[in-house]
Amino acid sequence: MAEDVLCEVQNCLYWAKGNKCAADRIYIVSHAGKMADNEKETDCQTFEPHK
Repeated sequence: MAEDVLCEVQNCLYWAKGNKCAADRIYIVSHAGKMADNEKETDCQTFEPHK
């Protein structure tokens, strides 16, 4: 498993200094069902806007 998860979405609640993701869990979904052919067919569902 990856030691660091990187994120460039600075308005996410879980964004941390150094473009790190500070979420306890990461949830990623595919737009194409159970399989994705490329990164454009996926989204991080862990995103929560920073208020």
